[in-house]
Formats: sequence, C-alpha cells, structure tokens
Amino acid sequence: MGVRYIGSKARVADTIVDLAGASGSGRFVDAFSGTGSVAAAAAAKGWNVTINDSLPSAVAMSVGAVLGVNDVPFTSMGGYKNTINFLNDLSGRPGFIHAQYSPASASTGAVERRYFTEANAARLDAMRAQIRMWSAGEDITWAEEQLLLADLMQSANRVANISGTYGCFLKRWTPAALRAVELTPRHLSSRSTNFEAVVGDVFDLETTEEDTVYYDPPYTKRQYSAYYHLLETLHAGDEPEVGGVTGLRPWQEKASAFCYKTRALDALTRLIMGTKARQVLLSYSTEGHVAKDHLVNALTEAGHVTVHEIKTIGRYRPNAQASAGGDTVDEYVIEINPVKLSDSAYSADRAGVYA
Repeated sequence: MGVRYIGSKARVADTIVDLAGASGSGRFVDAFSGTGSVAAAAAAKGWNVTINDSLPSAVAMSVGAVLGVNDVPFTSMGGYKNTINFLNDLSGRPGFIHAQYSPASASTGAVERRYFTEANAARLDAMRAQIRMWSAGEDITWAEEQLLLADLMQSANRVANISGTYGCFLKRWTPAALRAVELTPRHLSSRSTNFEAVVGDVFDLETTEEDTVYYDPPYTKRQYSAYYHLLETLHAGDEPEVGGVTGLRPWQEKASAFCYKTRALDALTRLIMGTKARQVLLSYSTEGHVAKDHLVNALTEAGHVTVHEIKTIGRYRPNAQASAGGDTVDEYVIEINPVKLSDSAYSADRAGVYA
C-alpha cells in the first residue's frame, strides 16, 4: 500500500495520460505531482516528464514512482535490494520522530502522540539518519536518496496510527500500527526515465509551447502541507518546532490559494492563462470549490475547451463527517488548447465548449 493521498489519481492515471496523446518532442509536466501516479503513467507511455510540487515529500514520492532500474544502480551499496535490507536490519535509535510522534512525547511535553509505536518511531529515526549519512558521504546519488526516502515514507504510512492523513492520530492502536516497520523494495521498470524534478510554486513553473501540462490542484479547504506534515518531517530529517495535539510543523507559508473558496477561481484562471504549454489538462471534481460551469466559462478566455468526464470514484473519507457528505464524487478533466490572439480560428465568439 502506498501513501493514501487526498485526490489521488492512481485509478485514472492512464485515462488522463491518454488525453495527452502520443509522446512528442515536448514534456509531460505534472505540476501538482502528489504521489506521482500520473507522472509515472506518462513515463510508461514514453514521455519525458517534469515533476513539480510545493512539498519536497511529494516530489520524492513522485521521483520514486517514475524511476527506472537504470536510474538507481546503487553501485556503492551493492544494489537496491541490498540497501533496503541494510536499512531493515538497523536497530532503533530514538530521535525526533520518537520524541515527538510516539508515546514518548508524553515525557517531553503535555501530549502523548500516538502516530507510531515507540519501537517503530525509533527505527524510522535510525533509517532516516542512515540515509542522511549515505547522502552526505556521497555513497548514494540524489535520485537514490529520493527513492529511499519515498520507500521510507511508504513504510511509515503502513504502520501509522491514522485514519488516512496525518491531520490527527487515533486514540487506540490499529493492528497495522502494532506491526514492525519494514521497508519493501518496489518494482522498478527496466527502462530509464528522462525526468526533471522541481520543488516550487506552481506559478513559477516554466513550460514551453511543445509541452503538455497537467494540473491537479487542491479542490477543497484541506491543506496538504498540514495534512501531510509528518511526511515532510521524515523527508527533511529536521527537527522543527512543533506544537498542539497533532504536533504540526510550521506549514502556513505553503498554504495554497486553491484551498480557499474565495480565491480558487482566480487562482485557477491565472494558472491556465500563464502557461505556454500547447495543451493543458486540468483535473477537477464535483466536490471542488468552483462549480464546473463557472470554471469552464472562465477558461474559455484561454482557448478551446473540452470537458472529459473521467470517472465516478469513492469519496475520500478521513472521518465520519466527511463520510456523511456522500459516497462518490465525479471526476473530470478540462482540456484547454490555448490559441494565440492572432489565430484566425479564434474569433470574437471565443472557444468552443463541449461537455
């Protein structure tokens, strides 16, 4: 099981990439990469891919998803599986995760946090420290480091005592949380992948007129930087000041405009209007802040618009309140083919809109 991510497109990734057509001279730009399921589908279809996200943890997970076996030989470590086995054989060494996100937190503060058992937290600390040592000593490459960090986050997620995100922990231990944490080597494709990875603001991401850019912005008020704060800490291997019952690290500087109902439409239109890409694919859903008709009408300023109904999927349900909101949501992709103002086919009537 990978990381359960809000808005994951794992089940519809191939359908989305099919809308981009055959790979060409440009790149497939996954601008809100999340766990990288769409970028991985594009790479599998022969695209050169660019990954972007504002969260370093998400970029690492996406890099792990697109890598081929030739990209990460682990030459100095005797191979990928040997490296994973070494990490799994480490004894626990209590560090920041143990001190703040296991019951040991009760001895350093007023809150007993139950994200991980003490044993699992100490082993996560030991594994993260070892990966840092390998990277500092140049025993592993940057891509190999990101793969190991992606594997570490996945292994942590399998034993995390949570309902889905790290927005809170459960009071009682789940059976999965009581299992010993263990890294599992993933299957890597036999190919190499031509990829670029960027951690940054999506509005700063550069595209060319040969690219296809895929946008999968947040739809609702849930801020990813807060909901996945613990993955950010695991990836960074730092010791930020944390507080409150949930032990949140500072996250407000990465608050997304797309998560605010009063700002979402403006942010979306500015994003689309600002790209140079030849084709834009924008995922959205019926639970989003902006009604589909309003969004489509706004985007006709940018070019020819086609709405593709993708799939009715199960609603993400982190708690009982969310479950009460309904069982399913409708996912769709808005395709925008930008046109130049000088394009004679682009009249004063603007673009055609198709549902």
